[in-house]
Amino acid sequence: MIKADIMQEIAKRLDMKSKDALTVVDGIVESMKDVLQEHRRIEIRDFGVFQVKTRKARIGRNPRNRVEYPIPERNVLTFRLGKELKKALENAPATTGNPEDDEAAQ
Repeated sequence: MIKADIMQEIAKRLDMKSKDALTVVDGIVESMKDVLQEHRRIEIRDFGVFQVKTRKARIGRNPRNRVEYPIPERNVLTFRLGKELKKALENAPATTGNPEDDEAAQ
């Protein structure tokens, strides 16, 4: 699902114009970006928690020649499932994520 699909789904569910739904989606995305850039967490009850964590600098190794190289500290985005979303996913049928493969398996 891409941003346009989300916009269409919101427009359909809330009976609004696509243009207005796009404004809503853009507003949500921009707000989330702003909050995450400030390293604040976003919690959507029963859905999950988005949070920026800092990975410490460390030493990495090339597995072929064992040469060590420094990996700098960096920020990573994490997501932890909420209870309701976790239940919904556990009860959903397993898929490959590729619609063609999923149809062939049926």
